[in-house]
Amino acid sequence: MRIFSFKTKFSDIIKLMNRINITPTQIKDTLYTQILPEVFKPARYTGGEIGSKIPKEDTEVRFAFTFPDTYEVGMSHMGLKIMYCLLNEMQGVTCERAFAPWEDMAKLMRQYNIPLYGLESFTPLINFDFVGFSIQYEMCITNVLYMLDLAGIPFRSSERNDFDYPLIIAGGPCTVNPEPFCDIFDIIIIGEGEVVTPKLIEIYKEYKGRTKEEYLKAIMNIEGVYIPSFYSVDENNSRTALVEGAPLEIKRTYIPDMNEVYYPEDTLVPFIETVHDRVMIEIMRGCPRGCRFCQAGFIYRPVRQKRLDLLKKQIDDQLTSSGYEEISLSSLSTTDYMACTDAISYIMEEYDNDKVSISLPSLRIDSFSLGLVDSIQKGRTIPLTFAPEAGSQRMRDIINKNVTEEDILSTMRQAFENGFTKIKLYFMMGLPYETDEDVLAIAELMQKIVDIYFELKLRPKDLSLSISVACFVPKPHTPFEFFAQDSKEEFDRKQRLLIENVNRKVRLTYHDSSLSVLEAAFAKGGRNLNDVIITAYEKGCYFDSWGDYYKEDMWKEAFSAHGLDFAVLAKREYDYEEVTPWDFVDIGVSKKFLVREAKKAEQQKTTKNCYEACSDCGINKDGGKCNFEI
Repeated sequence: MRIFSFKTKFSDIIKLMNRINITPTQIKDTLYTQILPEVFKPARYTGGEIGSKIPKEDTEVRFAFTFPDTYEVGMSHMGLKIMYCLLNEMQGVTCERAFAPWEDMAKLMRQYNIPLYGLESFTPLINFDFVGFSIQYEMCITNVLYMLDLAGIPFRSSERNDFDYPLIIAGGPCTVNPEPFCDIFDIIIIGEGEVVTPKLIEIYKEYKGRTKEEYLKAIMNIEGVYIPSFYSVDENNSRTALVEGAPLEIKRTYIPDMNEVYYPEDTLVPFIETVHDRVMIEIMRGCPRGCRFCQAGFIYRPVRQKRLDLLKKQIDDQLTSSGYEEISLSSLSTTDYMACTDAISYIMEEYDNDKVSISLPSLRIDSFSLGLVDSIQKGRTIPLTFAPEAGSQRMRDIINKNVTEEDILSTMRQAFENGFTKIKLYFMMGLPYETDEDVLAIAELMQKIVDIYFELKLRPKDLSLSISVACFVPKPHTPFEFFAQDSKEEFDRKQRLLIENVNRKVRLTYHDSSLSVLEAAFAKGGRNLNDVIITAYEKGCYFDSWGDYYKEDMWKEAFSAHGLDFAVLAKREYDYEEVTPWDFVDIGVSKKFLVREAKKAEQQKTTKNCYEACSDCGINKDGGKCNFEI
């Protein structure tokens, strides 16, 4: 008899699990004798990597950091490694990891009655005190249900009474609009988890043996903590607190000083290759640029930079403990880090004999960025990636990209002259106020770049020029949150228009328009989407972001079952004065500023970056200025 299947009732799952009472030793034995020899990449499921932590004997609180995607994706996430080490350094706390098993593994887990477990001790997740999910992308939400299902944990907070089950927590960038999935979670952290999570754990130690509601009341006024069950919300997004003293506004929490951010001395080193298989060092948080479509650029304000001496120490610690031969200087805009040149020089000089290579994940379109890359290539052919985002100057002004065509073409010329022949450019279509001429401008810009290459009389076969064109998704807490998204049909038409006109020497890829429309529905949606998510999972939707696994028809059926249409939701516009589902979240940037930026977009006016002039975004409530010193 199998415990887990899509048709199994959750109450029955729990009864069966309690009857089996499987131990970590039994799970481990079954894995190694029956399951792992049959699955692809078994090292995803074994733990024991270099840098992994042995659970403490005096553990009071068990915390599972769960990432709703595959091991290779989750182990590339820097936040996981930070929180994992931070929590394991706490007295009496053990933090373990869990990832979404691939289908072959999940099938065998169901067959052999193996619940989802923590990689460090093979303890079933249902036996942990906290299970925390990092929600990095809206379309990972059904994977949360997939993992809860495999763990035997009921989906809704209301179905998990007292402390019979773990407290289910969400964090990550998608929580700046938590309403579409708020019924799933007991606690939602809005902001930087290093600040809040340790506080939740210390208070939990005091409330063990008491009721879940008592504990939630004890933490509800911690900055950055949202308890969804303590509120009711009507169709107009008006909120009522159901518990006395519950705050109606939730402030995002963040660490003002980047030099105070916890960073581990060592790092986890997987047995298998991951998406970002290298040391990753965070050099700054926030971005000074202010691109109007970019959610990260607003929700991670203010810009905070790490001191160079501290950065050097962390580089030494990570490279020494891991044995990696590649390091990535990570941020939203790496070349905007004021000590970027010095940091690169240090790595090149200190680790030259060790042949350590440097990766710069985000580049500005200018000669400064190009010069940095040129200095670190060491004879290797390094592909360059830039993000003009739009083909016409008109659109670049609308989105506040602050890049001219001259900047783009001169950078491309300089790149070709310095031997860079593999270049990828990122664009977006469906942006507010876009016309067909703006779409065609992408093809025209690419033609000018091709012309420059051949004008320089370089070898034609060496040229590798590609563009990736995303479908614009209006995101909360951005100046474009008020706007409708293009329909799937309109995206498809624009994609065909571009395909028909782009030079054949340019390799063109583009996003699935239907998936982008669904993403927008969840980005802009409210509480009425909670039931839709559960229905979609029960129909078989999970790993939605993995190409062929996206099931458009099933999602349509799930929305229809609740009287909704995700295409209609994606096209929803909001007036500037209207209350949105996410208005109760204060990310620091004021709505007044977002409205001002939206109006400037309509007027095709730009705003200077934070380094050049303060835009009065509201992040400094006391009227002070951001401090960019390092």
